[in-house]
Amino acid sequence: MKKSVILWLIALILTIGTAFFQRLTGPTYPIKGKIVLKDFTINYSLDRSHSGDDHHVVRIKVRDENVTGVLEWKRYKTNDTWRIQRMKFKDGELVGALPPQPPAGKLEYRIILTDDEYQVLIPQDKPVVIRFKGIVPSYILIPHVIFIFLAMLFSTRAGLEFFNKEPKYNLLVYLTMIFLILGGFIFGPLVQYFAFGAFWTGFPFGYDLTDNKTLIALIGWIIAFVMMKRSSKLQRWIIAASVLMFVVFLIPHSLLGSELDYSKLENNIEIQK
Repeated sequence: MKKSVILWLIALILTIGTAFFQRLTGPTYPIKGKIVLKDFTINYSLDRSHSGDDHHVVRIKVRDENVTGVLEWKRYKTNDTWRIQRMKFKDGELVGALPPQPPAGKLEYRIILTDDEYQVLIPQDKPVVIRFKGIVPSYILIPHVIFIFLAMLFSTRAGLEFFNKEPKYNLLVYLTMIFLILGGFIFGPLVQYFAFGAFWTGFPFGYDLTDNKTLIALIGWIIAFVMMKRSSKLQRWIIAASVLMFVVFLIPHSLLGSELDYSKLENNIEIQK
């Protein structure tokens, strides 16, 4: 097998691994676990992201209708009192609903299950935080994901080109920058706009880590691109940009993402229906 093919396979594996790591460690990945109530085990999966302007349905599978549940929730980072809703038993599940929130609004919620004199809190350590967002059209979201994936793939492959006898960086660098700009600075802001009503919430307008890490990756590749034309040791700059992009894209997606400040809402009106 040619070395170039091996390097492409390594780049692909690293890119896919990074994508899965982001997915599984990000703050939008559901909280999963299990807990024992009386004499049976309950497996649960609680969402931390909701798309759309409707209620978010919370479901817990239970043994029978003798198990009762209470859904408690309040707006995140507020002094609100906990709201209480009795969950309804339907088709082997206890079902409750969280009220819709404005884009980037967050609720924290937890569930109390009771069976006779036995009672458990789900989750046991701290409430789940769920963020609400608008629906992003597939014709915006799919190209964004594909372009970001390709940018990461070509960036990683450019760094691995160092191991070829006669490295050829030009095309790999061009493709990395093209797909990074398309995915992160054209379709990325469109995704952000549909989801949260703002095109860009990173520097200098905010602290959105997803926007900022994309900006850092681009700056790294711009420097590498410039030095590729000026430096006799261009491989150092290419490797540095590739490693930088790999590191920043290990940061979980949506970490420190857009978050509504409820105190700034007009009259601080709650949306609780």
